[in-house]
Amino acid sequence: MTDALLAELRSPTFAIAYRMLGSVSEAEDVVQETLLRVHRAVEAGEDVASPRAYAATIATRLSIDQLRSARAGREQYVGDWLPEPLVGDEPAEAAEMADSLSLAFLVLLESLSPEQRAVLLLRDAFDYGYDEIAEIVGKNEANVRQLATRSRRHVDERRPRFEASRERRDELARRFCAAAQQGDLGALEELLAADVVLQGDGGGKAPALARALHGRERVARTFNAWAKAGLGLTTMRPAEVNGQPGVIIEDDEGQVYGVMALDIADGQVQGIKSVVNPDKLGHVGRVGDAQAFLARRRERGNR
Repeated sequence: MTDALLAELRSPTFAIAYRMLGSVSEAEDVVQETLLRVHRAVEAGEDVASPRAYAATIATRLSIDQLRSARAGREQYVGDWLPEPLVGDEPAEAAEMADSLSLAFLVLLESLSPEQRAVLLLRDAFDYGYDEIAEIVGKNEANVRQLATRSRRHVDERRPRFEASRERRDELARRFCAAAQQGDLGALEELLAADVVLQGDGGGKAPALARALHGRERVARTFNAWAKAGLGLTTMRPAEVNGQPGVIIEDDEGQVYGVMALDIADGQVQGIKSVVNPDKLGHVGRVGDAQAFLARRRERGNR
């Protein structure tokens, strides 16, 4: 099996595994195991008519197993659990399937069983046939169709909406970034939807919201307070996060302290998901020490 074929399989395999798991590190582990098994099967002379379909089957089954074992851990997670963010050009096939890649959508998938998640993604995001999905998940086609219908009905009730115009959403993201950096309360309230929701994920390892905040005034005041407390030690840089507008929080040395994903629709920010758990930021860049940052912040504030 050629290295070129393995490289070709990596991107679509990661696309499935990441959407299933919401974790870059876990998805990479699935990709490595999947490609190893595909290689072994081909080298052993097994009948692998379509290496891509074979890889999709293995990746999906491994992801289902991983989700089952991860359930207990996520239930005991400190605070809100959010997926690991993908920044910039990392998302596989982001341009074609940005909606299924967004943090908002991945959070919504958490309410589905592993099998429901697999069926919905394979059908709606990757356009697999029901017969193909049935073989992958080990169910008959009728059951797969039922799973798809139920999953789609459940998801459609809460499916996030996104700004259709890329230029418009990027402009709003830049304005939000500037207003949040400056703590401009008026500008923030103008940009936020009345029922905006702010979620934070620190995993008990970095300062984060204990629970989600709801409402324009509360969220705007929170960003205003963060700007005042930051004392100029960090900057908020616009970035693409999971195919949607977002923000990277970093210091002047380029150390990353957090990533925010913005849900923008109807000309306003509808939701903000802030990931500051250092375990979820290593793939983004060099992660800063939040405790050391807070000490520096206190030192500067006492001067």
